[in-house]
Amino acid sequence: MINFLSILLQERAVSTAAERYLLVYMLAVLIIVTTLVIVFFIVFQKRKNKLLLDKIKQQQEFDEEISRTQTEIQEQTLKHIGWELHDNVGQLLAYASMQMNMISAKASSDIKESIDATSDVIKESLKEVRSLSKSLNNEVILNIGFEESINNELNRLKRMKFASAKLHIKGDKVPFNDKKHEIIIFRILQEFFSNSVKYSEAENLSVFLNYQPNMLVIEASDDGKGFDMETVEKGSGLINMKSRAELINATFNMYSKPNEGVKIIIDYPLS
Repeated sequence: MINFLSILLQERAVSTAAERYLLVYMLAVLIIVTTLVIVFFIVFQKRKNKLLLDKIKQQQEFDEEISRTQTEIQEQTLKHIGWELHDNVGQLLAYASMQMNMISAKASSDIKESIDATSDVIKESLKEVRSLSKSLNNEVILNIGFEESINNELNRLKRMKFASAKLHIKGDKVPFNDKKHEIIIFRILQEFFSNSVKYSEAENLSVFLNYQPNMLVIEASDDGKGFDMETVEKGSGLINMKSRAELINATFNMYSKPNEGVKIIIDYPLS
C-alpha cells in the first residue's frame, strides 16, 4: 500500500513538473512570437515612414526645381526686355530728343517754348527707360550692388508716383551667401513695389535693411489703403514672392489691415 502511494505521488510530481515545463514553454513561445510581431511592426512602420519622408522630400525637390526653373525663365525674360528697352526704345527716344533739339534751334520764338517742353518730356522719358532697363538686367544689379539697386528703384518710383521713397540701412553690411540671392531678394522687393503702384494708392514707400550678425532682416512697407489678410485673394504676386524666398531659405511674411498699408518682412540667413 505504501509503495502504491509512493508511486502515485511520484507520478503526480512528474505530471506537475511536466505541466510546469509546458506552461513555461508556451509562455516563452508566446513572448517570442509577441516580440517578433512587435519588431516586425516597428520595422514596417520605420520603412513606411522612410518611404513617406522620401516621397515628401522628392516632392519638395521637384517643387523647388519647378520654382527655380520658373525664376530662371522670368529672369531671362526680364533681361531680354531690359535689352529691348535700352537698345531699341532708348535709341528711338535719344534720336527723337536730338531731332527736337534741331527743330528748336530753327524754330521761331513763338513755338520754341512748346518744342523745348516736348523735348524735356522726351529726355525724362529716356531717363526713365534707361533706369528701368537697368533694374531689369541682372548684370547691372550685381555690378552696382544690392543696396544701390534698391535705392535707384526707389528713386525711379518717387519720380513716377510717390511723394517719398526711402531706403534705411542699419548695421554693418554682411556679404550674401550667394550673389544670385541678391537678385532674388531684389525681385521680391520689385514685386512688392509693383503691387504698391497698382493697388495701394499709397503716397510713401520705405525699405529697411537691418544687418545682424547672422541674419539680414528686410522690411518694406507702404502707407496705402491696405487690405484684410483673411479675405483677400492670394494672387500670383504673393505666390511669386513666397516661392522666391523659399528658394534661398528665407522666410517671407506679409502684414496688412484696411487703411493701414502693407508691410512685408524677409528674414534672410547670412550664415
